[in-house]
Amino acid sequence: MQNRRWLVFEALRYIALSAMMAFSLYGLFFMVMNSFKTEAQMTINYWLPEWKNLAWENYEFGWKAVSPYIWNSIYIGLFTVAGTLLVGVISAYIFARFRFPGKEMLYIGVISLMMIPGILTFIPSFIIVQKLGLLNSPLALIIPGIAGGQVMAIFLLRAFFEQISKELLEAARIDGATEGSILLRIVLPLAIPMVMTISILTLLGSWNSYIWPLVTISDQSYWTLPLGIANISSGYDVKRTQMYAAYTVASLPLMAVFLFTMKYFIEGLSSGSVKG
Repeated sequence: MQNRRWLVFEALRYIALSAMMAFSLYGLFFMVMNSFKTEAQMTINYWLPEWKNLAWENYEFGWKAVSPYIWNSIYIGLFTVAGTLLVGVISAYIFARFRFPGKEMLYIGVISLMMIPGILTFIPSFIIVQKLGLLNSPLALIIPGIAGGQVMAIFLLRAFFEQISKELLEAARIDGATEGSILLRIVLPLAIPMVMTISILTLLGSWNSYIWPLVTISDQSYWTLPLGIANISSGYDVKRTQMYAAYTVASLPLMAVFLFTMKYFIEGLSSGSVKG
């Protein structure tokens, strides 16, 4: 009787999880499905796919409409990720492996920035960027992105670096390795899952940012994807099916990144210990 109840419970759990997954994925399916329809097909058959006369011309419009903004988002995101990792890795390694006066107080000061809502720093950040003459340039997005992302990077990486065996690092120093070579050849290879997790989260933050680019970038040639999508959506002559195609094209880069880095992302989130 107990085994039967357990089987019924497991069956109900899988059914519930399958239903939630289906509801979650249907939005993506709905977008892709309607991107292949003509406007007439979508009006007649809104909720179900149409397999005849696929409207590939929607994707021609979608690519031309969003590709400039995709490239802007890609290079701004990559520079933001690179800068965040450069500052975060070096700072976290210093906090984890070096002793100096006031280290813990300085670390607490850095981590306490995570407790401050972003809206409170919005206007001061804008004034700083304005005073530096960075408005209406990619640096207006890259430098604040690095400054905001490194706090999380330092917090996560310091905890990870502290778990690496001290004996391993001491053995490398005895063999004549410098701190730079220890960081590059020993510490970073062990921290690849965590580094990839931070990279993905930083890229997502940069890719999806809307309000900050809206107030700092006025030149359309520098617009990122959220601004470009909003501008395209406001056009009166744009069909719904064309917009679904543009949404689909815009979602492909992040989907590709997640598919290729999913293993490292999950490992980074679940990292709990490092064996020496």
